[in-house]
Amino acid sequence: MPPAPLLKQISPEQEKHLHHWSIPAPLTLLLALVVFFYVRGCLHLRKAFLRVITLGKMASFIGGVTLIWVAVGSPLAALDHELLTIHMVQHLLLMAVAPPLIMLGRPVIALLHGLPKGFVQAIVGPFFHWAPVRQLRKVVTNVVFCWFVGTMTVIGWHFPAAFALGQHSVAWHEIEHASFLLAGFLFWGPVIEPWPSVSHSPKWSVPLYLFLATLPCDALSAFLTFCGRVVYHSYISAAHIFGISALQDQEWAGVLMWTSITFIYMVPAMALTVRILSPAANRGSQAHLGPQTAGNELVGATRIEVM
Repeated sequence: MPPAPLLKQISPEQEKHLHHWSIPAPLTLLLALVVFFYVRGCLHLRKAFLRVITLGKMASFIGGVTLIWVAVGSPLAALDHELLTIHMVQHLLLMAVAPPLIMLGRPVIALLHGLPKGFVQAIVGPFFHWAPVRQLRKVVTNVVFCWFVGTMTVIGWHFPAAFALGQHSVAWHEIEHASFLLAGFLFWGPVIEPWPSVSHSPKWSVPLYLFLATLPCDALSAFLTFCGRVVYHSYISAAHIFGISALQDQEWAGVLMWTSITFIYMVPAMALTVRILSPAANRGSQAHLGPQTAGNELVGATRIEVM
């Protein structure tokens, strides 16, 4: 039980969020099925093609799916209306952490081999060969489009009016979460190139892409940290939970976003830059992969051309 002073700071509505959390069955079942079919596909592939998907990649995919559940289905989600910092953690998990982990696991090829063959042949195959889908794929893999969607998703949902809409409507709150997750997959596409995408952009464009992506996030996080006033009024009363004022909560959220995005985006950008400037190391890495590799991978960097 929390200490008495802490309980006095929690309103009945806050206590409801903290103590009446339950496992979201539909979401949990959906994510469990995704993991099941993914693992099933990996096992089929490992029987036929050695090391097409390593155990590390499997762990990456499962970890990413688990983080989606943590963000929107765990007790953490029960506190996002109480603390902006928790809300920011959700956004970081959904957009900056879970998508790249999932994409590094080669999900497309694994799921194609894990889903029922009849379903893939009757539904999945024709869908991806449908002309409008093929045209749409050209748009959503464009680097400018991916950057724009990622940036506008972050900035747009943090305008006070849009933020309040997500806070006061369950449906819009779920749309907000879905948009962050989708934007995350689109954003990381040019960095981690999952099969069957093929990039024709020069290698140096990826570090530049990641650097430019930090700028709007830095501007937003700096504003939240240093503006000196509470931007989102719904947290004025709620943020007194755990003895944290609304302004302190907002400042912590800004700092969290600032440091996390800088690390998540710039560390791989710097690693890839070093690899680009080391042609001998790049040739050695390609030679090390050998003919059994299903695609060209920049080992240790973030840009991966799979299959």
